[in-house]
Amino acid sequence: MPLVLPDVPLAPMVPVLLTLLGAMLATVLGFFVPRRSITFISLAMLVLSAVSMVWLWNRGESAFGGSLRADNAAIAIGLVLLIGAALSLIVSLDGAARARLSFPEFDAMLMFAVTGTLIIAFSGDLITMLIGLEVMSLSGYVMTTLQDSRESEEAGLKYFLLGATGSAILIYGIALVYGATGSFNYAGIAAASSGLSLQNAPLLVGGALLLLCGFGFKVALAPFHQWTPDVYGGAPTVVSLFLSTVVKVAAFAGMLRVFSGALHNAPAWLAVLAVLTAATLIVGNLAALFQTNFKRLLAYSAVAQTGFLALTLLGRPEVGGPALTYYLLVYTITTAAALGIVAALQRSEAGFAINDMRGLYYRHPAYAVALGVCLASLAGLPPFAGFYAKYLAFQAAFQNGYVWVAVIAALMSVAAFVYYLRIAALMFMPDRTPAREHDGAKGGTRFTTALGVVGITALGILPNLAYGWVAYPGIWTQLAGT
Repeated sequence: MPLVLPDVPLAPMVPVLLTLLGAMLATVLGFFVPRRSITFISLAMLVLSAVSMVWLWNRGESAFGGSLRADNAAIAIGLVLLIGAALSLIVSLDGAARARLSFPEFDAMLMFAVTGTLIIAFSGDLITMLIGLEVMSLSGYVMTTLQDSRESEEAGLKYFLLGATGSAILIYGIALVYGATGSFNYAGIAAASSGLSLQNAPLLVGGALLLLCGFGFKVALAPFHQWTPDVYGGAPTVVSLFLSTVVKVAAFAGMLRVFSGALHNAPAWLAVLAVLTAATLIVGNLAALFQTNFKRLLAYSAVAQTGFLALTLLGRPEVGGPALTYYLLVYTITTAAALGIVAALQRSEAGFAINDMRGLYYRHPAYAVALGVCLASLAGLPPFAGFYAKYLAFQAAFQNGYVWVAVIAALMSVAAFVYYLRIAALMFMPDRTPAREHDGAKGGTRFTTALGVVGITALGILPNLAYGWVAYPGIWTQLAGT
């Protein structure tokens, strides 16, 4: 018999292959060219990947029998992932040397991690999603420990141990879902769960809840958030920036695919997610009130923002999908700008105390104003983009009947005003003591900060610049590929 080669279209794989090529180039060229040149090569590969995604828009292509899907939902979130990765690399141009990360392995691990995140966003079944999740996670563990310091090594060990636990729970959940539905494919799971027999229903519920716990570790839902402040605080600030933006976006992309797509009709998980969301909002915001280190405060702020992001998953896919994508974009550029400023100003990787920020405006007026804008957006104050992002999240949960969670989120938003605006007020208070921060005069950080401020303001005043692009119900009602 003649050999028949499988028909595997290349087009939907191009965005992932370009980032993988960037990772391989960073690995090989590290022996021959300076690290700064490798960073620019990596940025070029990210740009090419973004161009290929735009080219794939509305084409709805897939590969490997639907295991890899380049639909519009994947492309929208994939572009957010690339923006976060590019901003991380740009900030690293300034901060990597002081953080003792100025070697090509950093760029290689970051690009491998980005490859994993895109596989998650483009996944069409649970196995593909798991492969992407592990590629992303393993690269993240290595990046956390790259700095030669005890704090970095401790952060990496905690991240690895708890991340491995989360992965094990998630794999067990995948096994149970397969046992209940007989399929790993999102469309197959969605079809099977719609007409599931009573005999298999408990198996599906158990699998869905284990998947929820596994993803809870990855996105830092309470009570699975314990690693977040220690890892974000102990890792180099540039790595913390990447973990809190790109890795979080990818994990939410996986949750969107699995829960709003494959398991949308499965019972029980929505009620459990509502409880976890409420707990995350309470724990993240109240814990942030008592922090004295700004970097650690941003870590608890990331936990609190996870709660607001999870509100979107409580809504119907056609409402929650675009709300989540818009929120992830706003959160990515805001956090990148805020942590970029921290990386530029800190004298050590521990960040700086909140009281040390007193009078920052009189020493670094541009950075103080930019950080104030970022904090106002994170707090949800108009006219900045964070206000509209939270409004969309509240709307998604409220319209689907989760009024009590939306009320808790509103109350916790008031608590967030306290710790965000306290810092903003301190920055504009006069201070006669000597400066306690670095000079911060770096081009890459200035670019990231300016982009963040412009983006936060523009998307707040004209939210349809981004939201209008993704707010088509047809994009999100076919998350399972049906």
